[in-house]
Amino acid sequence: MKLKQIMALCLLLLVSYAFSANKKGTLFIIGGGKVNASMRDQMLKASGLDKTGYMVILPMSSEEEPLINAEEISSVMRAVPNLKIYTYNIQKGDYVSPQRLDSIRNACLVFISGGDQVRFLDITKGTGINEAIHDAYNKGALIAGTSAGASLMSKIMVTGNALKYPEDNFTCIEAGNVETIEGLGFLENVTIDQHFVVRKRYNRMLSYGLENPNHMSIGIDEATAIFVVGKKATVFGVSQVIVMRNKGAKISNRNGQLAATGLKLDVYLEGDSFTIY
Repeated sequence: MKLKQIMALCLLLLVSYAFSANKKGTLFIIGGGKVNASMRDQMLKASGLDKTGYMVILPMSSEEEPLINAEEISSVMRAVPNLKIYTYNIQKGDYVSPQRLDSIRNACLVFISGGDQVRFLDITKGTGINEAIHDAYNKGALIAGTSAGASLMSKIMVTGNALKYPEDNFTCIEAGNVETIEGLGFLENVTIDQHFVVRKRYNRMLSYGLENPNHMSIGIDEATAIFVVGKKATVFGVSQVIVMRNKGAKISNRNGQLAATGLKLDVYLEGDSFTIY
């Protein structure tokens, strides 16, 4: 083989490797509430489900009505004819077969419905489901979630529990009050909060954000979503997305009370885009 042919082959292999190494999926993160037509259509387009493949719904975040939650999103998606949609409602302790894991792994859209994000992780721990979701993402799938499914996208995930004042529902901005655990980890330095505007979760965001330097807090309201491709997030839906950044801010703690100067707070509407860390 001639030198030029060898070099051309090496270049082709290098380009192919780079393409496969950089092939990642996308995220569609919904703050809860209703999914409207524009949000549905974006999920179909981004996942390719409007052309081929199938969708898997994982409703395990909900204890009381997982199948009702699954049917809500399924009915929205079925407004588009001929879609293939499967629901896997796994219970704690269930054996999850390799065939079912492959089904999740090869889906073009994986959707995690609402409920309790900690419950979802408790059920999926050790089953291979979380790894299969990541495999799907790494193969180019769209990973979507609403409410609890939105919070799960973060590596550092807010559970919803107040540690210091469990019955007080975050009426203060204090250190050491927001409980967090590790989520699915699609967003490394970003924490998602949901139902944000309608449930007035600003104190929770501030309490968490001020204690986590160089971290981005994103509050997504109901019937609203962000579509994440790489580091770019675009807003869909009818309400707002609140983004707080404390990169470079001066944070102080005085007897547990938090203070800050130099915070950056932005409010976005449908069609707006911003860069995530």
